[in-house]
Amino acid sequence: MLKKRGIQVLFNCIKRNLHNDGLKVGILGIPFDKGQPRIGVGNGPRFIRDAGLIKRIQSIDKNMDIKDYGDVSYTVSKDVSEEVENMREYEHMASCCREVSKNVAKIINDGRICLSLGGDHSIGLGTVDGHIQAKSDNIAVLWIDAHADLNTNKTSATGNVHGMPMALLAKELSDYWPYLPGMDWQKPMISLRNIAYVGLRDVDVYERLVIDKLGITAFGIEDIEKYGIHSVINMALEKVDPYQNRSIHVSYDIDSLDALEAPSTGTAVRGGLTLREGIHLMEMVANTGRLGAIDLVEVNPSIGSASDVRNTVDAAIHIIMASLGHKRQGLRIKKIQEMPLQTFPPTRDLIN
Repeated sequence: MLKKRGIQVLFNCIKRNLHNDGLKVGILGIPFDKGQPRIGVGNGPRFIRDAGLIKRIQSIDKNMDIKDYGDVSYTVSKDVSEEVENMREYEHMASCCREVSKNVAKIINDGRICLSLGGDHSIGLGTVDGHIQAKSDNIAVLWIDAHADLNTNKTSATGNVHGMPMALLAKELSDYWPYLPGMDWQKPMISLRNIAYVGLRDVDVYERLVIDKLGITAFGIEDIEKYGIHSVINMALEKVDPYQNRSIHVSYDIDSLDALEAPSTGTAVRGGLTLREGIHLMEMVANTGRLGAIDLVEVNPSIGSASDVRNTVDAAIHIIMASLGHKRQGLRIKKIQEMPLQTFPPTRDLIN
């Protein structure tokens, strides 16, 4: 079994190398901020773009095909005008995520890796749903986060919907929700068996109950300290994609990083991933050749000093670049085998 797995990993690496020249990426901005109360997170996509995102991605491979699809816009539908108990700004979340799902599905169906820039993490409902629409239910999700985002409206202490997307997506929790007006476009279609958490360190009591009761694959910071990030990601992928045939969706909350690494975020928690660990886990996912979509969420440029914002945005771009094939040990030039020789102009003495 281990030998077969090793052969499959090697095959996937070769496949990714063969396809690198044709790597296609679609960028989608989702400036949504109503899933939580902190003003400013909706500006995350603009700040990440303005920091030179496309130029820095292009530096990985000049032949990479990058298309910016702009920002998602939405209007609140009449279908979702009703309020839902303990779901703040529900009508906005439902309306926005419907458009997000459509856009993500289109980008993936265009043959591109979908890079979604948030916004708060409630957009994960729309991005994962769009990935499912494009790939049926043959996807695996890595939820990289300090928080589980697994509350229902009955278990949430705040009513903030950025703490609920995983519970809305999971088939196993569909009976724990009331009727949600205007959400007929979204059906809980992914099993919690196909989801793995990495980086947890601030989990609510009911979320812990669900994780334990349903046996969700969940690696907290203490697991990373015990096993190391490399082993944790291998174990997570083994659980959610044992046959290595699923399209991988990484939903990456910047607060998974330690607050010293990414201070400009609304729900920062000390004791998180180092940036080095955060980059390495994305390098490992990139090496599978099966990354289908990545969300980068919860960058809030209104929090902290100018230096804090620069560091947080820069960390986000490093994460994104790692997911798209950047190598810290240096990129290999495929069509050049020799160093250029130095040439010298002829001297006057030689001419005479």
